[in-house]
Amino acid sequence: MSVLKNTADDLQASQDENRKAGSQAFFRLLKETKPPMALLVGAILLNVVSTLVGLVIPMFTKNLVDGFSLTDMNRSHIIGLGIAFIVQTIAAGFSIYLLSYTGQKMVAALRDRLWKKLLVLPVSYYDHNRSGETVSRMTNDTSVIKGLISDHAAGFASGIVSIVGSIGVLLYLNWKMTLTMFVVIPIAALILVPLGRKMYKISLGMQDETASFTANISQVLSEIRLVKASNAENREYANGSRGIRNLLRFGIKEGIVSAWIAPLMSFVLMMLLVVVIGYGGLQVSTGALTAGELVAFILYLIQIVMPMTQLTTFFTQLQKAKGATERILEALDAEEEAFEDGMDVLDANQPVSIEHLTFGYKPGEPVLKNVSFRMEPGTVTAVVGPSGGGKTTLFSMLERFYLPQEGQIKLGQDPIHTFALRSWRGLIGYVSQESPMIVGTIRENLCYGTERDISDAEIRRAAEMAYADGFIDELPNGFDTDVGERGIKLSGGQRQRIAIARALLRDPKILMLDEATSSLDSRSEIEVQKALKNLMAGRTTIIIAHRLSTVVGADQIIFIEKGAVTGRGTHEELVREHAMYREFAAQQLQMNESPEA
Repeated sequence: MSVLKNTADDLQASQDENRKAGSQAFFRLLKETKPPMALLVGAILLNVVSTLVGLVIPMFTKNLVDGFSLTDMNRSHIIGLGIAFIVQTIAAGFSIYLLSYTGQKMVAALRDRLWKKLLVLPVSYYDHNRSGETVSRMTNDTSVIKGLISDHAAGFASGIVSIVGSIGVLLYLNWKMTLTMFVVIPIAALILVPLGRKMYKISLGMQDETASFTANISQVLSEIRLVKASNAENREYANGSRGIRNLLRFGIKEGIVSAWIAPLMSFVLMMLLVVVIGYGGLQVSTGALTAGELVAFILYLIQIVMPMTQLTTFFTQLQKAKGATERILEALDAEEEAFEDGMDVLDANQPVSIEHLTFGYKPGEPVLKNVSFRMEPGTVTAVVGPSGGGKTTLFSMLERFYLPQEGQIKLGQDPIHTFALRSWRGLIGYVSQESPMIVGTIRENLCYGTERDISDAEIRRAAEMAYADGFIDELPNGFDTDVGERGIKLSGGQRQRIAIARALLRDPKILMLDEATSSLDSRSEIEVQKALKNLMAGRTTIIIAHRLSTVVGADQIIFIEKGAVTGRGTHEELVREHAMYREFAAQQLQMNESPEA
């Protein structure tokens, strides 16, 4: 029994600690968002003013009822009541507008901060976080926080004022009947508090499921051609239906709890009305209470019960906001890339040295092992070897998407991590196998990422050097032709040549080509190879290639297998000295050299 008690105590302590941490995180996020506090405080004060005026209205009503007659009607009471209604309406209207404005400003600032952060997070962050869930952080979770500020913050403040003020007035009017009425309040609390906790758990589950569902549909729609080519519509429909059913399940649970809360509140209100009217009617019949006081009692009773619903909703929304805050802060607190930290590259015409480089995506599972070689300025280095050997990872290390676990990469005598990221990556032109493109026109894709103004003549010259001007001129809108999502309206060879033209406009000092011709037909490959020769001229170039025919003329060839360098030299040297390279060459180039060759 003592063990069970200790376990329960530990669990309760853990839950209390989590709630405390959630509250701290939420208020920390609000503080860092820098809300317009003057407007927020003003909106809440206006809402409180509206509530205080509302507390006066039942007293006007009491006097009006007690003094009402056709021959003797107190005009001042009627005027006062009318003024109170007008003041309450105006104050409430301004309060609602200011709260909405404040909430929108806060969520805009939060989204701006989150978007800026997401753009400077390292590639490793996106290796472990699905893009759809990240999108959900930007949209759904920030909306939850906005809803709390815009729709519920003022309700909380005014609800407290309304309840406390109403109870105070009721005690003043008739303390015996007030205490009799309070017998029902604990019953309502016993019912509503557990329902509020249940709603909180359901809301958190709904948020997580919404994020997962968003991630799934984003992934499927982004790869819709793969889905259709694989006849996977039924499979993805089943996966999506599962997410929809899960959302439906949470929605139904939320509806069930809501369905209990509303009738129970009505039940509590009816119980209180029965108690007040029954007991109050008896008091009126004996002369201990006037009819106006009984009417006021009923009106104040409503001003107690209705805010209780608001308070329950506020705390439910607050718990949802805490959950959303934790997820947002996970992204905001993630370690980011320091783009401006470090020195600028002043002389890029230096050797690039890779010294004893070791790296793995998981601890104890190195992808690159003690890799070392040197690239002289203006030369061509080819990296070849079996698939999965670490060639693409090496490119990621050169672009500083990941940091070495051991060893370093140098430009001249300086490790590249000492350079500002913006300056270092500005030296690099990258042409990959996929040729990624943004939604927009060919012109926008050519100029993407280039901060200086680029003239039409420069764009035309780059397109000519990339052998892209021919097909661009044949398009209906030329350089202003829309390429579609991920460049789907263009062929693979056309996308490659646009990628080469884009690299030419960047005028990189270091050129990285990752299987740049592997997916092209022979005619497109000839065009792209001619464009690549123009691009490579005078630049330090490193090429990943499976087709040895594209790299036999390289100044040096690095052979990597299982993450380690097992050979380096020219094509002729490796054919003589490296058995696996000789095998590759025999298969691809139809060479018949003997093992002694």
